[in-house]
Amino acid sequence: MLNGLPGDPVMLLSVVNTKLRDHYHNLNVLCDDMNVTKEEIESKLNAIDYFYDSNRNQFV
Repeated sequence: MLNGLPGDPVMLLSVVNTKLRDHYHNLNVLCDDMNVTKEEIESKLNAIDYFYDSNRNQFV
């Protein structure tokens, strides 16, 4: 479960990228803080062809 994050992949993309930009220096820290697995987020966003770019710290 995405623990307070939107279930819709497009909305999830927007929320996660905003949180990564404004509050978290990488996806692992976001996941730890929000108590969700990296695999959950990546699975939802990979399904709409967005993949985490650690150099940019966002899904692109």
